[in-house]
Amino acid sequence: MAAVGGGGLQGYLVRRILLALPVLVGVSLLVFGVMRLAPGDPAAIMLGAQATREDVERLRRDLGLDRPVAVQYLQWMGRVLQGDLGRSIPLGREVLPEVLLRFKATVVLTAGALVIAISLGLGAGILSATRQYSWLDKLSMAVAVTGVSLPVFWTGIMLILVFALTLRWLPSAGMASPYGGGLADLLWHLVLPAVTLGTASAAAVARLTRSSVLEIIRQDYVRAARAKGLAERAVIARHVLKNAFNPILTVVGVQVGYLLGGAILTETVFSWPGLGSMMVRAIQARDYPLVQGGVLLIATTFVLVNLIVDLLYAVFDPRIRYE
Repeated sequence: MAAVGGGGLQGYLVRRILLALPVLVGVSLLVFGVMRLAPGDPAAIMLGAQATREDVERLRRDLGLDRPVAVQYLQWMGRVLQGDLGRSIPLGREVLPEVLLRFKATVVLTAGALVIAISLGLGAGILSATRQYSWLDKLSMAVAVTGVSLPVFWTGIMLILVFALTLRWLPSAGMASPYGGGLADLLWHLVLPAVTLGTASAAAVARLTRSSVLEIIRQDYVRAARAKGLAERAVIARHVLKNAFNPILTVVGVQVGYLLGGAILTETVFSWPGLGSMMVRAIQARDYPLVQGGVLLIATTFVLVNLIVDLLYAVFDPRIRYE
């Protein structure tokens, strides 16, 4: 591990947090503006077709929709800085506890997909690089390209048709059985959505792993290690992977953002009770506070994940110092 100075690390963290703030402000501006550009009156949509004009106007005043957009944004950001994401009118509950509850299910799905992506991607990438131009290399890269090309919703539907409806091996929807529970039941329901979501990421990790390993495997110190009589597995584990891991770590960090975004489609296909499926319904109902709070939570998570990835660079590369 790199000898990272405490002052250097603290200064780096402060700089990264300061740089992340404009990103989060930009995300908040974007989602706030896009929701206001959506057609239809949100107050009328929330109340339904039977609502009177007076009821609609009253709800618009309660939500602050009768004020200028800039004023609405500043008021919302002021509440956000105090930890208040607003109140969902259709659900009748505070937004923050609701999005945190649903976010737990999304994190479970994203973590399962990430485990599949890293396991399959690293294995296929290393196998392809160590057997370059062989039929295994061509086959694994062909599968990787196919995995990137297939839409998530199509993959999910095909897996449901084969493994849930035809073979009846796995459940097709939900996060738990009606009378089930426990870790085993959760993992049983997680298999299909995690495989669906993790396939494309596994393909991306496999392609980058292959290129990184091929670049390192031609270095002189790798030839020297082989000349010393080290077994090929030891050479790959001790010398190749250790030096090729930082580029792989970078793409894994990027894939976390892709998985969080792709979870919306996957949760919809598999009726997974996560943040993505909840946001789809919130968009249809024009539930501004719920959509804005959910997007802001996902963006903050992605920023934190990338910060952790940057800090892990020093763990795998002793040449990196945060000074």
